[in-house]
Amino acid sequence: MDYLTKNFQPLFAACRGDFTQPSFVLFCAIMTGWTLSIRHRFITELIYASDNIDNGHWSRYHRFFSKNAWSLDALCMTIASLLIDAFVPDGAIILALDDTLCRKRGLNLFGAGMHHDPLLSSKKVKLVSWGHVWVVLALVVALPSWAPTKVFSLPLGFRLYRNRQGNNKGKAQDTNSRCPRKQKMNNKKNKQAKKKSPPLAPTDTHRTRPELALELLCLIAKTFPTRLFVVTADSLYGGNSILAHLPANVHLISRVHPGGALYAPAPASIAGKRGPKRKKGDRLPSMQEWADDHYTYWNRQVFDQYGLHADLAVKTRKGLYYTAGKDRLLTFVLVRDNTGKRPLSIFYCTLLDWQAKQILSAYASRWSIEVAFENGKQMLGFEDPANRLPLAVQRTAPMAMLLVSLITLWFHQHGYQHVQFPRRPWYKKKKEPSFGDMLTTLRRLSWTELWECAVGNQGQTIKVFTQMTEFVSRAG
Repeated sequence: MDYLTKNFQPLFAACRGDFTQPSFVLFCAIMTGWTLSIRHRFITELIYASDNIDNGHWSRYHRFFSKNAWSLDALCMTIASLLIDAFVPDGAIILALDDTLCRKRGLNLFGAGMHHDPLLSSKKVKLVSWGHVWVVLALVVALPSWAPTKVFSLPLGFRLYRNRQGNNKGKAQDTNSRCPRKQKMNNKKNKQAKKKSPPLAPTDTHRTRPELALELLCLIAKTFPTRLFVVTADSLYGGNSILAHLPANVHLISRVHPGGALYAPAPASIAGKRGPKRKKGDRLPSMQEWADDHYTYWNRQVFDQYGLHADLAVKTRKGLYYTAGKDRLLTFVLVRDNTGKRPLSIFYCTLLDWQAKQILSAYASRWSIEVAFENGKQMLGFEDPANRLPLAVQRTAPMAMLLVSLITLWFHQHGYQHVQFPRRPWYKKKKEPSFGDMLTTLRRLSWTELWECAVGNQGQTIKVFTQMTEFVSRAG
């Protein structure tokens, strides 16, 4: 039985070319169950929510992620094509780049490790949690038709970051090693094995988060070679690992490190002078010296937009961030908060013709990716999958974030015409839907269509009523 509304199903059909026919059937069933489920998104729960309990053995659905032949990158680029055609058919495409921690349990999870937990940490105390870190690339869109004051980030690329701990084949230390006698025996066996086998060349497959992010940028730049992309990212992704290796059709907006050294462009070479050509000019004043310089004037900029409500003063100049971008000329924007709530900051942009207001507005819109992470975790179970095998771990969790993108696209095309805000006397001013309203609208229309199709067929009506009653009873 097709549980999702009919006008949502073409979005699944657009992905048919990325799967074989048997895998595509499993893909539709899993994504349907993922959307309708109101519990943890374990594979067995998705089988139940999509009404596929008796449709083949349940191991088929597990093998879809762990063994079936399909590419997550190909699926992401297919969905990216749908999103770009619908939201940004022309002009520059704004992207947001960031990473997020998904807390996990279990010592034998592939790629899991101890990572900094920003939600539990404070400025004084830094805490870590066991889990996965995902590097995510998202499309940033503004939707003036039905959400004029909001900005949405729609995830379309994923990489699992593995630190040195999680890079050890995804397996934790053997629990038998806690026993002194067994640990001694294992050490003896390891020493004997080392003596028999020749020494191996060191192999380090560890990749940093900026390196993974660069893979995503190269992927989307290669998929859409005629489009111009502007990526917004924090200072972690603003260093040499990305800035010095950007594809030709990708530009970057990021922060300069507070102690970063800026230089003037290299002077023109003097005819007849011997020696190598200079690669950079004189060093420019530091951030504080630039702010205190009375010969350059501040320009006031007032922002009242999604992600940035502030009264700022800015200074701009062209120069080189040599340690990060070598001889690439950049536009620097020094920002001072006139209310004193924010510290001094310097932003840079590789687009030399953009003004300070454009640069800061684009950078402020990247806050929407944090909202996308929250929606994916709270409403679609981004942290829920309990897979352990390498391929399954790298494929399963991104499905939640892809659903965030697909549901937003469906709502933009059809759902906004059917949205109904619940009656709340204490909240009468709500006019723009949240992602929770989008998901609720999709579920309500899907169940309404099922009821309409079941009228006159007693067996069908009983089946739909039983399923809905079970879903409602499990909601708490």
